[in-house]
Amino acid sequence: MAARKVKADPSRQPFTYPFRKDFVEPDWRRLPGYKDVTRSDWESALWQRQHSVKSVSELKAVLGARLTDDVASEILEDQKRFATMSILVPPQMINTMDEADLRGDPVRRYMLPMISDRHAQWPNHPLASRDSLHESDMWAVEGLTHRYPTKVLAEMIATCPQYCGHCTRMDLVGNSVPQVQKHKFQGKPQDRYAQMLEYLRKTPSVRDVVVSGGDVANVPIQQLEKFVSELLDLPNIRDIRLASKGLQALPQHFLQDEVLRGLERMANKARERGVDIAVHTHVNHARQVTPLVAKAVQKILDMGFRDVRNQGVLLRGVNATAKDLLELCFTLLDYGKIMPYYFYVCDIIPNSEHWRTSIGEAQRLQHDIMGYMPGFATPRITCDVPFVGKRWVHQIADYDRVKGVSYWTKNYRTGIETDDSEALTRRYEYYDPVYTLPAEGQDYWRRQAAGRKAPQPA
Repeated sequence: MAARKVKADPSRQPFTYPFRKDFVEPDWRRLPGYKDVTRSDWESALWQRQHSVKSVSELKAVLGARLTDDVASEILEDQKRFATMSILVPPQMINTMDEADLRGDPVRRYMLPMISDRHAQWPNHPLASRDSLHESDMWAVEGLTHRYPTKVLAEMIATCPQYCGHCTRMDLVGNSVPQVQKHKFQGKPQDRYAQMLEYLRKTPSVRDVVVSGGDVANVPIQQLEKFVSELLDLPNIRDIRLASKGLQALPQHFLQDEVLRGLERMANKARERGVDIAVHTHVNHARQVTPLVAKAVQKILDMGFRDVRNQGVLLRGVNATAKDLLELCFTLLDYGKIMPYYFYVCDIIPNSEHWRTSIGEAQRLQHDIMGYMPGFATPRITCDVPFVGKRWVHQIADYDRVKGVSYWTKNYRTGIETDDSEALTRRYEYYDPVYTLPAEGQDYWRRQAAGRKAPQPA
């Protein structure tokens, strides 16, 4: 009997699955600075932190001749003129870069921006702002953003194991750079945590807490466990999410015995209290999912955490094509056991234009990735609209494609709109990158820019 022809011939699809992928930890010893590093050292969180790259000269020591003088000088110049985050890249993340093509490498592109990456004419949107989501305006107490009716964001710390060039919290997180004098938390950590817990104790409408920063991987596990344990003692809290890009950038942290024991106690207490606890990470490119990441994820899942989910950012030149996005999502799902969840349109922070996509481009991407993955694992491409919050990119109320202005509505009041009678009827604006607009739209924004002072990040 003749074999039946495959109806949905994979060779004739826009994206072919399975795609070819060797799931192995990249050999760090290929890099001159790591040629003598043992496996024991490589898998040590302490070694990774101690050898994280903090300058162009340290990057040169790692990459040797692979870091050409022109690329090095462009990274250095970008730090002086445009970067909103200082350099901090763990060896684990450097090891996922293609050292043979640093100019084109997607991981390098968002971790170590070069001045030629920036859009020459529009490096910055005229309406960019350093706290673009107005999170600090919505602090119930210092570091606790109450934006949604039933959810809060608890920023425990203002540092990370690595600093991403596109960081939406560039206003607060990390070290000051020439372009940005960072704000600092005023209260002592323990005082701030106590105030957060007291607010939540008195606010029974809150059921969901995202514990973030910065990055919880930089919170000592004893402090993190104590804070989460006290959250679990509050009867109104039903969901806790621990947010950490460190799970991808520094999986070694999550493989330490002390950290694992603390996480397991959190998971056990959450189970006893009937509370869902999960981990959210931030992976932007498929190469960043390695066996060490998968090992850390599996240990977290085995403890009883409900899920490990990915909240990436849609970044031009990194993952903003259907092929790159699908490859990333399948790698997360098949190899990392990480659930694709959200991809945010990059926020309108200063000097971020070259990364950002228009809402129209994001809508097209959402269309193009549908139907390949299971529905539960198909990520939602989302816009975090100032004063509104997360909205799927197809939820626009209106869209001026010439000026690149999308209009959005919402169905709840944020923490600063209690007495705003128009909060639920007002249309809120979001702005596309100017260079994606037709000539008429670009001329409009040139006039707008001429009539206002350029944004002053510092």
